[in-house]
Amino acid sequence: MFYRPGKDDHGLPHDPFKACVVPRPIGWISTLSPTGHANLAPYSQFNNLTFDPPYVMFSANQTLSQQQKDTVKNVEATGVFCWNLATYELREAVNISAEPVPYGVDEFERAGLEKEDSTMCSVDVKTSGGGKGKVEKRRVPMVKKSPVRFECEYYTTLRLPGNPPMGTVDVVVAKVVGIHIDERVLTDGKVDVAKTEPIARCGYYSYAVVRETFDMQVPGDDKTVLVGLEGSTKLHRGIQEELAEEG
Repeated sequence: MFYRPGKDDHGLPHDPFKACVVPRPIGWISTLSPTGHANLAPYSQFNNLTFDPPYVMFSANQTLSQQQKDTVKNVEATGVFCWNLATYELREAVNISAEPVPYGVDEFERAGLEKEDSTMCSVDVKTSGGGKGKVEKRRVPMVKKSPVRFECEYYTTLRLPGNPPMGTVDVVVAKVVGIHIDERVLTDGKVDVAKTEPIARCGYYSYAVVRETFDMQVPGDDKTVLVGLEGSTKLHRGIQEELAEEG
């Protein structure tokens, strides 16, 4: 079959596009508003972009009223956010945090999730006091039970135009400045997906859980390819030093 999206009828009972790009990592993003309200929401269009330094991205479609999502508003206003690995154990909480609620509602509390303060991502929150108000520095909360978490500094937003009411999307890019990994999910010095059990979005209302992996190595002896696949900052810097010495 062949069809042109938005122009042809694909002839299927359900639109197949999202079911073709699977599985998709979940960007479970936590933020603080400028007034100090915690927010937590999952985005199924999330990924890493490069590794030295590490950058990630997530994209958020607009609301039915053609407004930016709360997450995007907070990130652009404060310049920071955290990513929390969505796991099978936490799947119900992920789903609860996906429900649209009024701006300022704490999804951590709605989903029964315990918070843990980030180390580097802080927000200057304006609080009332003494009639004049004051500024209080607060840390962006993270999901305490999530075994892997990134602290991120906002870089830019790319807005892609789309059809209303939800087609327009904000693609948010950020640099990862801090990484938290629970030692319980490490095996032989590697993050073990069999222990983290990450969940991912598939098509329609379906999800996947990763419990099994297999290894493949790209043929050839190009060291840069292998370093890129591993995403090793140390080895990458070593190549850089070698090139500098040769030059």
